[in-house]
Amino acid sequence: MKLITRDTDYAVRALCVIARQKEKIISAGSLVKELKVPRPFLRKILQRLQKEGVLYSYKGAGGGFKLNLAPAKIRLVDLISAFQGKNGELELNECIFKKRLCPQRSSCLLRYKICQIEKYVFHKLGAITIASLL
Repeated sequence: MKLITRDTDYAVRALCVIARQKEKIISAGSLVKELKVPRPFLRKILQRLQKEGVLYSYKGAGGGFKLNLAPAKIRLVDLISAFQGKNGELELNECIFKKRLCPQRSSCLLRYKICQIEKYVFHKLGAITIASLL
């Protein structure tokens, strides 16, 4: 299990670069050079951020990206959910029974403890924003 995947890491790094430029439109090419990320891979990440409403894209000559939200409104937990969540849900742990309903689900002490840890971790991740990383 990875708490932060490569997609999420690159998304955070790209958003920090864009946020430092304030209202300036940043081209994908300049992001590729600064982050040293393959262009098709970064393009996919930027498109996802646009779809999630985090970025606004400008097409054509002089086009690029700028933030659609204030850096203080872009939370790490939301980025993790966008890139790593399944149907909008995040879980740090999967039950060994996977999709089958566990007969011990309501009384499993390990599951109870792990759910407490997940709540704590997600609370802490929710406090991290792009603004706090700048």
